[in-house]
Amino acid sequence: MLKTLRISCALLFFTLGSTLAHAENSMTEAQSQLMANKVKRETQHAWQAYKQFAWGHDAVKPLSRTPHDWYGTSLLMTPVDALDTFLIMGLKKEAKEAQDLIVSKLNFDQDIYVQNFEITIRLLGGLLSAYQITKDQRLLNLAEDLGQRLLPVFETPTGLPYTHVNLKTGQVRGNVSNPAETGTLLLEFGMLSKLSNKPVYFQKAKKALVATYERRSSIGLVGARINVETGEWVDQNSHIGGGIDSYYEYIYKCWRLFGDADCKAMWDTSIDSVNRYLGDEVESGYWYGRANMQSGARTASRYGALDAFMPALLVLSGDVERAKRLQDSGLKMWRIHGIEPESLDYKTMTVNSATYHLRPEIIESAYYLYRTTGDTKYRLMGKEFFEDFVKYCRSESGYAALKDVRSKEKDDSMESFLFAETFKYYYLLFAPKSALDFDKVTFNTEAHPLQIK
Repeated sequence: MLKTLRISCALLFFTLGSTLAHAENSMTEAQSQLMANKVKRETQHAWQAYKQFAWGHDAVKPLSRTPHDWYGTSLLMTPVDALDTFLIMGLKKEAKEAQDLIVSKLNFDQDIYVQNFEITIRLLGGLLSAYQITKDQRLLNLAEDLGQRLLPVFETPTGLPYTHVNLKTGQVRGNVSNPAETGTLLLEFGMLSKLSNKPVYFQKAKKALVATYERRSSIGLVGARINVETGEWVDQNSHIGGGIDSYYEYIYKCWRLFGDADCKAMWDTSIDSVNRYLGDEVESGYWYGRANMQSGARTASRYGALDAFMPALLVLSGDVERAKRLQDSGLKMWRIHGIEPESLDYKTMTVNSATYHLRPEIIESAYYLYRTTGDTKYRLMGKEFFEDFVKYCRSESGYAALKDVRSKEKDDSMESFLFAETFKYYYLLFAPKSALDFDKVTFNTEAHPLQIK
């Protein structure tokens, strides 16, 4: 009898242990909905800080509680970046506030030089996405006005765009660029062509993308910097991080959004080279490092917050198993200091650059992996990210970047992509799939969803 009782107790403890372990490694829909609601509340908290201390400006500085404008005059970066996120979250009051401000105050007829890449992904992308959701013609009118003012950047001997343009005069400058800036324009300019029935936008942006691809090396890699007037590489270091990252993203997404067969062929060639020469299996996991674009020789074992977009892109293109391995490595990077650094040496697992800019890429990848696999592991991963993010970055007035992930010292910066990307991907990871039809949209690199019906 006693032996039977001991066996029964052992079975009971085993069953309880298994149940608890399962509970710790799963997330119910109810628990996930609670997380989605938390994300919405934190989004509102950050927006309230913008409203109170920087209304009508590009962004708020959360520690000093002062406004910040990129070019000395406002282009309403935060409202434009935030609008489609509010609409997706069902935050009607906040969406109306942002939309009313945009249509009444946004003015591109300004004598300022702007960075074509950032203005395209944030403002042009944000206006087009918000127009598609709201059908407010005024938003499309603003997008067309902006697109027309950006066109002069493409007037180079190579078709590779200059980096900056004056919105009023059309004068251009900046003849040394990078693949991200030359190749991350086609989704926005292409969608503007579709919606305005003006092919010139698509044509110019595709020519720039193809011109970048055609200057790849004999082993299929691109470098870090290129002269847009001569087409010569200024820096032959190759990687998937900032300055190159979204070039690869847009090659594939051009195929997904527009069905462009040229882009699909460019992707197939490019990803083979990236995996062969940049992919790196080491003791700490699977990563993408850096290599010389001509020889493929490894130049650095460096991976960081911006590189962490790659699992999402791999998932989108069908390479789910490689995406899982890379995301597991990203989780290790996050856990070293409880939040990800800007850059890590993945061989020594030591930080190269310790800043954290409220970046979204690792959350984006968790969302794509959950959306594709249905594995709640990725929601739990996102929960860990979100709780650390709130713990270390929340301030009384919004959210603050970190100067150093080791000390957790805050920086007086809250960029607009916090609304466009970080909050949006957190929300979509936890919200029901019905919150957004993933199969009908293609996110630009600023997480503005674009669709062709």
